[in-house]
Amino acid sequence: MFSYADGCTMSAKKDAFANIGGFLAMHNEELALQCRNLLIITEGFPTYGGLAGRDLEAIAIGLNEVLDEHYLQYRIRSIEYLPEKLVAACVPVMQPGGGHAVYLDAKAFLPHIPVNQYPGQSLVCALYEEGGIRGVEIGSLMFGKYDSEKKLIPAQMELVRLAIPRRVYTQSHIDYVSEVIIEVFNKKKRIKRT
Repeated sequence: MFSYADGCTMSAKKDAFANIGGFLAMHNEELALQCRNLLIITEGFPTYGGLAGRDLEAIAIGLNEVLDEHYLQYRIRSIEYLPEKLVAACVPVMQPGGGHAVYLDAKAFLPHIPVNQYPGQSLVCALYEEGGIRGVEIGSLMFGKYDSEKKLIPAQMELVRLAIPRRVYTQSHIDYVSEVIIEVFNKKKRIKRT
């Protein structure tokens, strides 16, 4: 499969049940060198040693476990459960649910908040205030640009990402999350810009 790609990334936090780590791999040696040089700014030289032995062992065990077909079936089904509940309540959510997260469509969720007033950030705050649910805005606050007249060039989408860590939440946790999101959706007109 990798022979068809220019490169790949892997997060050990998501895909290997580890606390830290991951990798970036690519076919192009020149691009790899540029990435290693850029890495020096944030992480130091590759020769500094990388991860501790304990973390490398956790990644090795996690990668073995995460390839179990029964586990993968359970994981994907668990993630699908939340968007199904939200769709049934007419909440705008990206479909299908991802393997690591569920994305709410903040622009459709809060159409009364203009993009330049960051509906995704407003939704993140409302979810936290209503039920302690932490999400992250992935839209114009994160990816918007400004032109020479300081006018916002919005991001392509206004989303809120709800990460769903592995082996953490039960069905009752996800039921609670869906209930809070539906409650916020039903009161959406009360939500103001942030």
